[in-house]
Amino acid sequence: MAPETGPLLQKIEYPADLKKLSENELPQLCTEIREYIIEVISANPGHLAASLGAVEMAVAIHYVFDTPYDKLIWDVGHQAYAHKILTGRKAAFHTNRKYNGISGFPKMSESEYDAFGTGHSSTSISAALGMAVASTLQENNGRQHIAVIGDGSMTGGMAMEALNNAGVTNANLLVILNDNKIAIDRNVGALKDYLTVITASRRYNQFRNVIWKLMGGDTRYGANSRSIVKQIGNAVKSTISKKSNLFEAFNFRYFGPTDGHDVIHLVKLLRDLKRIDGPKILHVVTKKGKGLLNAENEPTTYHSPGIFDKKTGELKKSDCKEKLPPKYQHVFGKTIIELARENEKIVGITPAMPTGSSLNMMMSVMPDRAFDVGIAEQHAVTFAAGLASQGMIPFCNIYSSFMQRAYDQVIHDVAIQNLQVIFCLDRGGLVGEDGATHHGAYDFAYFRAIPGITIAAPLNEQELRNMMYTAQLPGMGTFSIRYPRGRGVKPEWKLPFEKMEIGKGQKIKDGKKAAIVAIGHVGNNALLAAEELDKKNISTAVYNMRFLKPLDQELLHEVFKKVDFILTVEDASIIGGLGSAVIEFKNEFGYQSKVVRQGIPDKFVQHGSPEELYKECGFDKEGIIHAVEKLII
Repeated sequence: MAPETGPLLQKIEYPADLKKLSENELPQLCTEIREYIIEVISANPGHLAASLGAVEMAVAIHYVFDTPYDKLIWDVGHQAYAHKILTGRKAAFHTNRKYNGISGFPKMSESEYDAFGTGHSSTSISAALGMAVASTLQENNGRQHIAVIGDGSMTGGMAMEALNNAGVTNANLLVILNDNKIAIDRNVGALKDYLTVITASRRYNQFRNVIWKLMGGDTRYGANSRSIVKQIGNAVKSTISKKSNLFEAFNFRYFGPTDGHDVIHLVKLLRDLKRIDGPKILHVVTKKGKGLLNAENEPTTYHSPGIFDKKTGELKKSDCKEKLPPKYQHVFGKTIIELARENEKIVGITPAMPTGSSLNMMMSVMPDRAFDVGIAEQHAVTFAAGLASQGMIPFCNIYSSFMQRAYDQVIHDVAIQNLQVIFCLDRGGLVGEDGATHHGAYDFAYFRAIPGITIAAPLNEQELRNMMYTAQLPGMGTFSIRYPRGRGVKPEWKLPFEKMEIGKGQKIKDGKKAAIVAIGHVGNNALLAAEELDKKNISTAVYNMRFLKPLDQELLHEVFKKVDFILTVEDASIIGGLGSAVIEFKNEFGYQSKVVRQGIPDKFVQHGSPEELYKECGFDKEGIIHAVEKLII
């Protein structure tokens, strides 16, 4: 059930209702929206801090522009909660990220106000430019196109490519740079420093004041718009050297920086910018976590904080007293430090996910050997290749769904040259509430096609440690280790390293009637299922393959010779992964055993808890039991 809202927000279902308010009522509305977001997310975990910082922008944009006719794209999308609340989803907001509820990201099929689906970063300007060009071709010349980009997304190379392309067009495009100086972790790189300089520079603030005088007060652009724009150009030339602003070098008109929490001023600015043709950028400075002190002070922690006290902001601690297994991410973070202390060639790399991947542990103790390269997966991979070409051993930690963005670099820059780069693919498989844009469904399939690469997936925490240890040994070449989000299975896991034999799996349970051939953490579900099947007099063996490539053919020969019914289980796309490899093996050697595959089906799985999605896809314990029973009938 949706919580109650403030008196102004209670009146608003769609932007048409918002436009009935006076400008002086907008600050109070922003306060009510912020309180509503905190109320809902405190009990229903989601992305908090980014959306708190973007409330005034969402209100001002929908107040000034004619959405959904005017096209609004939110980069990444986790800053768009206020947008969702204002566009017909206020009553459903408490279902945000829940199974069969609304998505945590903009989604075209969910609302006409979501002009473009966004879950990965740095795509908004390209999409908005495409829409703007389409409007020109379709003679919809009055349509506006707004891309709100922030949370570090401007560090992505794709955003720069889009700026470069847009600058040679006359596209009716407004880019709003939400500059909060942080992505999930603190922003990194030269662009971050550049934006800070712009914000603080006396010359740029002089330039800003000239612009504001031209655009402020009761100024309106009518017949004199061209002369006003010319004055703006002259002001630029008189205060700074020509094209000394990065964005002007891309042929964008630059405005700002301005306070992103002054909603009345934002409304005035957007009204004036609406009357200026061509590509333009408004630099808006905001506070991530605005309105919740804990989130303002700790924006990384409160990016997606879980359950918290809506009044104090204090995070709720689990009541569980038992010792829980560590998260795979924690195991990675601890293990790479151990290995790096013994091997001075090891370095760590992540594209803007140091906390999520736990590489921040290494960054704190070995800052010269751990690199956050910003939201730049392609660069991260080729940067790792460059290091490897000079004898270093990089562990390149990238979320599985983000690795899709750097596939060419893996092939062209790493694998073809057989460089020893170790890809640690975090968030492999179904990640849960983030949904289709974030599920790591495809890495088995897209990596398996690459010659010479080793592909491994651990059953538990100790296997992750052993795989990392093995991958950094001499002569191992290109190596991929994929593991899921969340906890493993063993509270006591920090055992001595053991070298693993490449391409060798293991039988972890014997059985005579059927066999479950599994890879990765989901093999634990297979083991539980097999134990239950034994109680039903269906004697079931379980094999932990460990490696998808090279495949343990000796072990598979044993399986096919022993049983007539084989179920393959993987937390990955059913097309192209373990099941496909086993069927290829069966056909190659002429075996007659019946093989059925269990994995992520050939569709985009939506959001929900991992438990709900495992059940939907059939590789929870009960799903595996049912699959084996059906197989042997």
